[in-house]
Amino acid sequence: MLTANLRIGHATDSAHNTGCTVFLCPPQTTAGVDIRGMAPGSREIALLDPIKSVPHVNAIMLTGGSAYGLATADGAMRYLHERNIGHWTPVIPVPIVPTAVIYDLFLHGGVRMPDSDMGYAACVAADTPNTTVEQGCVGAGAGATVGKWISRLDSFMKSGIGFASTKVGEAELFAAAVVNAVGDVVNPDGSVLAGARDHQTGEWYATGNKNRINPTPPTRPTMTNTTLVVVATTVKLNKVEANRLAQRAHDGFALSIWPVHTMHDGDCAFALSTGKITGVPFDAIANTAVHLVADAVRNAVRYATTAANLPGLASETG
Repeated sequence: MLTANLRIGHATDSAHNTGCTVFLCPPQTTAGVDIRGMAPGSREIALLDPIKSVPHVNAIMLTGGSAYGLATADGAMRYLHERNIGHWTPVIPVPIVPTAVIYDLFLHGGVRMPDSDMGYAACVAADTPNTTVEQGCVGAGAGATVGKWISRLDSFMKSGIGFASTKVGEAELFAAAVVNAVGDVVNPDGSVLAGARDHQTGEWYATGNKNRINPTPPTRPTMTNTTLVVVATTVKLNKVEANRLAQRAHDGFALSIWPVHTMHDGDCAFALSTGKITGVPFDAIANTAVHLVADAVRNAVRYATTAANLPGLASETG
C-alpha cells in the first residue's frame, strides 16, 4: 500500500473497543481541513486555516473516546518532543498535532478512554518497520459503528478504519477513513454494503425506506457519529490547495455513505501535502481523491470484524 510518505500506527484496546491512529508526517508537510459536522471534537484545527502563520504539521491524530480522546495528542507531542521535532520557537520546537475524535463510548460505557500513553504507543507503532498497516477494528476504528439512523442498538453494524491508495502519474495518493456514521455505507450502485439491518432476518432497514427516515425518532440527542478522513498526496500543495483538497474529500463521503452530513454527524476531512512533485494538475489529484475516499470508507466496513455483539462483514464473509 502506498502511504504518500506517511508513517501510520495504531494503538488499540480490544477489550474495550477503543483506540487511536496516528499519521506521522515528513518534514514540511502542509495541511488543510474541512469540517462539516454539527458537533466535532478537535484540536489545533484553527492553525490549518490558510491565513494562519504556522506553515506545517508534524502529525495527525484520529482517536476514539469523544473529547476525552484528545489527550492522545499529548502522547504524540511527547514522542515528537523527544526527537526534537516541531514548529520552531525561540526555546524549544513545539509539535503541531491536529486531532479529531469519534464517539465510541457505546461499546465500553465510558470506562476506557484513549489517553496520552495510547497516543505515544501509536507513534511507536508508526515508527516500527512494518510492510502492512492493519485495517478494520483497530486504532481509531476499534469502536466505530454504522447504520445508526434507525436508533436501535441491535440494528447497528460494526465498522472500523479503512485505507486506499493509488498513483496519479508519479504522484502517490492515499486515503484513510474512520467510519462512525449515522448512515449506511453503500456500494457504488447505491445498494447497502453495511448499515442498519434486522439481525434476525438480515433485511436492510433501508429496503422500502430509501431516504432513511427514522420511523421512531429518538427521544434524546444522537449527535454521537462522525466519519474522519485523512487524504495525503506527494504533490506539492500550498495551504489554500490543501484546504480545497479537504473540501473535495467530502464528495467521497457522499458517494459511500447515505445519509451523510446529517444533523447527527461530526464529519471531518484532513488533507496533507507530503512531497515536492510538481506538474500534476490539482483537479487530477482532487478528482481521484474523491473516489479514493469512497474506497477507504467501504474498506472500513469490509475489514470490520464482529465485536460487542455487533456483526462485522469480515466475520460474516471469512
